Amino acid sequence: MPSTPPSTKPAVTRNDVARLAGVSTAVVSYVLNGSKPVAPATAARVRDAVAMLGYRPNQAARALRLGSPEMLGIIIPDAQNPFFADLTHEVELAAEERGLALLAANADGSPARERGLVEKFATRRVDGMLLSSTLAVPDVQALVPPEMPLVLLNQYDEVPGVDTVGVDLHEGALIGVEHLADHGHRTVGLISGTTAGGNLDAREAGWRTAIERRGLTPGPVVRETFTLAGGHAAGRWLIETKTMPRAMFVSSDQLAIGLLLALHEAGLRVPEDVAVVSFDGTRDGEFSWPPLTTVAQPVRSMARAAVAALVDEPTAGRRQLFAPTLVRRVSCGCVPASPAHR
Repeated sequence: MPSTPPSTKPAVTRNDVARLAGVSTAVVSYVLNGSKPVAPATAARVRDAVAMLGYRPNQAARALRLGSPEMLGIIIPDAQNPFFADLTHEVELAAEERGLALLAANADGSPARERGLVEKFATRRVDGMLLSSTLAVPDVQALVPPEMPLVLLNQYDEVPGVDTVGVDLHEGALIGVEHLADHGHRTVGLISGTTAGGNLDAREAGWRTAIERRGLTPGPVVRETFTLAGGHAAGRWLIETKTMPRAMFVSSDQLAIGLLLALHEAGLRVPEDVAVVSFDGTRDGEFSWPPLTTVAQPVRSMARAAVAALVDEPTAGRRQLFAPTLVRRVSCGCVPASPAHR
């Protein structure tokens, strides 16, 4: 269940646009679909009304009613990251259930490339767009036609006028750090992934909240890219500077797996010498050594909610924030779970 209830604000309808523009609903459809010619002055009034009201027509649902094979688009920041591979796969399955195909593209960590892909998707007229941005708060509304449904997926921060679906990053960090505290650790460090925009990640804020709430000593903070290499580099730095604490919260499974290699190379045992809790819940964490205790994102629920937000009547501003869950494995010191409970 989402931890933040959706807004109850009524969705803007085609009737609202027609009323503001002083035309019939049929004329609104002609302008937005390009199905019949409309006088330039009238078309301009309709587009102005669409922009003022933030109207996003339900193109994907229309495609389903017509029985035509329509397509959604998804842009992800890193196709090599298992989390985004899982997320794309679940979106594809959710779209397929509704008779829609999925076109996927990789921004490769570049805001400029992401912007170009958004423009290409808009030009090619996909019937709805999902964006998992390289930026904490992307500014893409000017690039997306008002008639195209847009949902920001894997999005923690609220973005005015755009539907968002994500996980509660702050709460996830709280869960992870407090679990380490429950194991008796009084000092907990942090390896935090960095965004392209350099924004403070909400997981870092959650780590700080947990430190204060439980009266812990804050360990060192290392910020690196959300990659295996980033986690390895962070681990090596902590070891070389002799600042490695007995417990670490790591803001992604990829970072944590890189950290595990650095610890192994230094002859440090996990969890005996350093306990580790990560964030994401990918399959890679289950098969690392030792298997990672992780705060798991509900990827399937997030994907289905995002597709539903495109296909069902968009609300242009609803924030759906899902609760993460702790998956206990060996890296924190817990008894390993049986496969049936993973």
